[in-house]
Amino acid sequence: MEVVARKKTLLILNCILLTVGNCGGPLIIRLYFLRGGKRIWLSSWLQTAGFPIILITLFVSYMNRRWQIAINCTTELFLMKTRVLIASAIIGIITGLSNYCCGYGQARLPVSTSSLLVATQLAFTAGFAFLLVKQKFTAFSINAIILLTVGAAVLALHTSSDRPKGESKKEYVLGFVFTLAAAALGGFIFPSLELTYLKAKQAVTYRLVLEIQLVICFFATAFSTVGMIINKDFQAISREGKQYELGETKYYLVLVWTAIILQGFFLGIVGVIFYGSSLLAGIIVTVSIPITELLAVIFFHEKFQVEKGVALFLSLWGFVSYFFGEMKQNKKNIHQTEGTEMARAGDP
Repeated sequence: MEVVARKKTLLILNCILLTVGNCGGPLIIRLYFLRGGKRIWLSSWLQTAGFPIILITLFVSYMNRRWQIAINCTTELFLMKTRVLIASAIIGIITGLSNYCCGYGQARLPVSTSSLLVATQLAFTAGFAFLLVKQKFTAFSINAIILLTVGAAVLALHTSSDRPKGESKKEYVLGFVFTLAAAALGGFIFPSLELTYLKAKQAVTYRLVLEIQLVICFFATAFSTVGMIINKDFQAISREGKQYELGETKYYLVLVWTAIILQGFFLGIVGVIFYGSSLLAGIIVTVSIPITELLAVIFFHEKFQVEKGVALFLSLWGFVSYFFGEMKQNKKNIHQTEGTEMARAGDP
């Protein structure tokens, strides 16, 4: 019972991390662009540059293991095997590409629009979960996918009224397309992580999960670093800071907090997938949309047109449909398990 309670507690903590990161991340990145930031590769880099934070947790875990074992025994510094390392590196590069697409979208679109488009990630997650980890579809999950797709289509048909001042239609459409690409890549990454856990061929502990996250963020950051070097973003940081509307100090604070908040988001993802599932991570991303919408209206005074309201309603309807279907399926599985156990108990 203690193990189950501990697992539930850790799942809840990771859900909170994921929710805070998913709501705060888009807002602070949008703040960077609204007040004079122009470097998309830099925004992409910041999304995973906070990965050294994980080293602190890993070091504490390592020292605890050293103290708990006999003095004459050796303690492995890293648990990860080559197979998992390669898979994590590949996911990391894909994450870097996803971060760039996300950064491009957040540079061009209001937060309320980009967040609604990210809701389609649940549909992509469900599809890739079916292909990669054999997640079964139900009428409820299919209904959710259809609703989320229709919601994105509603936004696509009303782009002109939402386009920021001074931005061309081409830039806006590209932002729309890149945000959808980020949702699709994110939908692929979640089940890929779950598949990595299943095919690891070694004991999957939370320490190993943290190591996987460290490698993913390292390679994602390396991917973005190459882009920054080619685009000469590193040389532009000091100049951009001096010209930032909120002042140079707040410019650097925005960069630092972007890295911290989004590292919490990624830690929440790997934790939720480890203690729950990739689909649960997709659900949390979707259900946090109304919070992000409300915060964007409050802090950035974004317009909330009728089509956004329709898209939000469809997204929430899709979430409720999917969640209800999952609850119903889990209840059915429990009854089947209990029936099987009772039948076995009755056998002579």
